[in-house]
Amino acid sequence: MYPVGQPPGPPSAPPATGGGGTGPGGPGGPARALAPSLPPSAPLAAPQPPGGPAITTIVPPHQPPGATQAALATGDQAQSTVGAAAAAALLPPDLPTFVAPRRPNLGREGRPITLRANHFQITMPRGYVQHYDVSIQPDKCPRKVNREIIETMVQSFPRIFSNLKPVFDGRSNLYTRDPLPINEKMELEVTLPGDGRDRVFKVAMKWLAQVNLYTLEEALEGRTRTIPFDAIQVSALCCHVQVSALCCHVQALDVVMRHLPSMTYTPVGRSFFSAPDGYYHPLGGGREVWFGFHQSVRPSQWKMMLNIDVSATAFYKAQAVIEFMCEVLDIREINEQRKPLTDSQRVKFTKEIKGLKIEITHCGTMRRKYRVCNVTRRPAQMQSFPLQLENGQTVECTVAKYFLDKYRMRLRFPHLPCLQVGQEHKHTYLPLEVCNIVAGQRCIKKLTDMQTSTMIKATARSAPDREREINNLVRKADFNNDPYMREFGLTISTAMMEVRGRVLPPPRLQYGGRTRQQAMPNQGVWDMRGKQFFTGVEIRVWAIACFAPQRTVKEDALRNFTTQLQKISNDAGMPILGQPCFCKYATGPDQVEPMFRYLKNNFAGLQLVCVVLPGKTPVYAEVKRVGDTVLGMATQCVQAKNVNKTSPQTLSNLCLKINVKLGGINSILVPGIRPKVFNEPVIFLGADVTHPPAGDNKKPSIAAVVGSMDAHPSRYAATVRVQQHRQVGGIREGKEEVITEFSSMVKELLIQFYKCTRFKPNRVILYRDGVSEGQFQTVLQHELTAMREACIKLEADYKPGITYIAVQKRHHTRLFCSDKKEQSGKSGNIPAGTTVDVGITHPTEFDFYLCSHQGIQGTSRPSHYHVLWDDNHFDSDELQCLTYQLCHTYVRCTRSVSIPAPAYYAHLVAFRARYHLVEKEHDSGEGSHQSGNSEDRTPTAMARAVTVHTDTNKVMYFA
Repeated sequence: MYPVGQPPGPPSAPPATGGGGTGPGGPGGPARALAPSLPPSAPLAAPQPPGGPAITTIVPPHQPPGATQAALATGDQAQSTVGAAAAAALLPPDLPTFVAPRRPNLGREGRPITLRANHFQITMPRGYVQHYDVSIQPDKCPRKVNREIIETMVQSFPRIFSNLKPVFDGRSNLYTRDPLPINEKMELEVTLPGDGRDRVFKVAMKWLAQVNLYTLEEALEGRTRTIPFDAIQVSALCCHVQVSALCCHVQALDVVMRHLPSMTYTPVGRSFFSAPDGYYHPLGGGREVWFGFHQSVRPSQWKMMLNIDVSATAFYKAQAVIEFMCEVLDIREINEQRKPLTDSQRVKFTKEIKGLKIEITHCGTMRRKYRVCNVTRRPAQMQSFPLQLENGQTVECTVAKYFLDKYRMRLRFPHLPCLQVGQEHKHTYLPLEVCNIVAGQRCIKKLTDMQTSTMIKATARSAPDREREINNLVRKADFNNDPYMREFGLTISTAMMEVRGRVLPPPRLQYGGRTRQQAMPNQGVWDMRGKQFFTGVEIRVWAIACFAPQRTVKEDALRNFTTQLQKISNDAGMPILGQPCFCKYATGPDQVEPMFRYLKNNFAGLQLVCVVLPGKTPVYAEVKRVGDTVLGMATQCVQAKNVNKTSPQTLSNLCLKINVKLGGINSILVPGIRPKVFNEPVIFLGADVTHPPAGDNKKPSIAAVVGSMDAHPSRYAATVRVQQHRQVGGIREGKEEVITEFSSMVKELLIQFYKCTRFKPNRVILYRDGVSEGQFQTVLQHELTAMREACIKLEADYKPGITYIAVQKRHHTRLFCSDKKEQSGKSGNIPAGTTVDVGITHPTEFDFYLCSHQGIQGTSRPSHYHVLWDDNHFDSDELQCLTYQLCHTYVRCTRSVSIPAPAYYAHLVAFRARYHLVEKEHDSGEGSHQSGNSEDRTPTAMARAVTVHTDTNKVMYFA
């Protein structure tokens, strides 16, 4: 984009929209020759493997406007035949398959730093691994049971398996080092001893493919981006996910490495946990912390790596259901609970126990397990069910009477409800006192704020401590003596991978006022003292609404708060002139809308309402709903404790937020030091999808996209949409990560950008949060096509260069300083600006790790950036520096944050929309129970609820 303060020259011709093979060089760089175009009918063919037909990559017939065949087939972004063929088979047929660009070069910017990464090198033999497809009947067994079945099968049929040690993924993939003596298909019968009765399973096995480990070596060394036929066949038949060139080989190694731990520990995702031994960290509500370790196989340059990390998660305590109920309902002593549960107690208890597995204690050693489907409204002494007598007659019998007659057991708590277990229509009831919570159940429900805080305190480790713990884990795991790994000839290095990193220089930040000072970040932090906002807003008409009771926040405290806020805001170049035009106490969410309407109607030119809140309260959601979506009023909430005891830091942070909510600009990047992409109009987009907590089928997902609206970039506009979960045959399939209305959202932002700047962006740079590696191909394919569509809808020949970067925070790579002198802060973390693009990154694609923030507590998690598409031909230094600089433009604090500001803002917008959906009579947006009218839940009503007022949309209301 044009530099600030300089008149823009004529915008250069926008680059073509194809992949790396077309378009100009870098922004302002020499044009590249166009790659020769293939005729539409010419497919890309993989090299023919010995003994197998070639697999053809489908070059899509329906290409997006402006995408040439060359863009999809040749040049830097040459198709990876596997990725494309397998992906093409699995993706909708009317969209093209895009392939991520190769790494352009290695970054050189910044001072060198030596680091250790928690990646351990895997040495593997050449040769082949045999891949079999396994199906078990009856199916739908948990993985744990499937593993037991396969283990029993191997031991029961020595003639077939002899001395081989097969490994199994718990679902359908089994691998052996040597071929098994079976023809096309083989069926075996396996018997598992069970509680009181044996269970018989039928296991069918058929050979799928031979996985060539030499091919993996070639791919890792960057000699090829293709995979031979055997691996494609594996992919197409059994992976059922979007596959990259390395997927199947990595899968085979992963299964080998996970086989033994999966049988020894409790697997959760890619982590393994065991019950607490020598520690106890209760979280309250029947939950506790379990520690374990994460393990995943990752391809990197020249070698395979094993990523090992310590991990922790919440599990339900193995305890009596009566004790669990007491914890959930805060009952100190069960004997105090002499009356039946109230309706609200029962609802709360049901919410927590529904879906959990319990085991019975009243049948001696036979501890049968059930899953809870409900909690009865009636107590055990009144809950009846139809009991069939020996003479065939059916009578109504209460649960308490049944237990007395059948088990000679007089219930201690007949006034408490029963658990309904198994299938709901079968009416199986169990008194609470004969049930225990089954051990090893992970808590997938959202933790409360208190539990989250306790969890962080229990699990935070300084970087040196975490490094020690990881090394201890590796020693204890003793991988090289794992019989399954020895069977496949794998060995693991016991030393962490040493990697070369660089510490990028921070950008200078320009402030305004008379002094126009610049700030130089130090260790990711800078100070605003003595500086004024780049563009400060003058506040003339403002109001205070105090929703904390007068006894907790007295009038004197409000007066003192006003004085202190005015002092700090004046120093910051955002003068608040005179006293508030209105200052009143109020109670409860019901008073928010009438009060705000009164303010809007009676005080012309009202700029801001400052709202004092008494801690966590439903008033917050209502203030934001009314202010943002109904009346279009700027609101700033502040906690009562911060009004009673003011601190310059808190007041200064309030001013940062208020200034941008009123249209001001806090600070900008010093124009002269920005990357050359700023030489032409450019828009930065951030996108994210947030999902409701696990187990909540009613609430929708929320998609948010934000876009920069000036040349700095400092001001952003937001778009937000409600997304329903995907339904397959009437059943909810899962969280939809693709932003379904991406095209219309991007179009809105491009129009707003033009209105604000009078320029059409030549380049569009998207930072996309919340996409896991397995979803890259699907999301890229849909959203890149949608972005191109948005541009074409605005103007037939409008084809700005698009760069699409996936931002990942949820990974387990951690970096540690090799030299103690390089450590930063109390936690001994890597310094802000640390970048790595060698050693632990993708063998051929354009990705890098950047830790842009200073770690305050625990071990810093570097963000992982993966460039999935790049029409703009960024080199490594330019994109890494741009990304780091954007981490310094986040308006809510004077520190560099962990992801670029646009991605962070998208998260804030989606989070705010969650509050806009909360009805005012309920608690707070934090898993609030939804009643209200069913029409409030229709897609149209929800879309209306998250639509912000036109006045609000002109400013950064989400800050």
